[in-house]
Amino acid sequence: MKKNEVKALSYAELVSKKNELDKKFMDLRFQFVLGHVDNPLQKRILRREIARVNTLIRQHELAGQGNK
Repeated sequence: MKKNEVKALSYAELVSKKNELDKKFMDLRFQFVLGHVDNPLQKRILRREIARVNTLIRQHELAGQGNK
């Protein structure tokens, strides 16, 4: 996803996106252990996407829009 697309998501969508990315990251880590990874840089890309989503979630929480 592009940065602009992620910024346009609501708080609930960001949380679901984070859960989805976390699951993908865990699957990718498992594939690394097995040695079945096509693109080793994908791990870095996923980590950065997760960090971007976490930042936006935190911004929503600080703005009082978080639904905890």
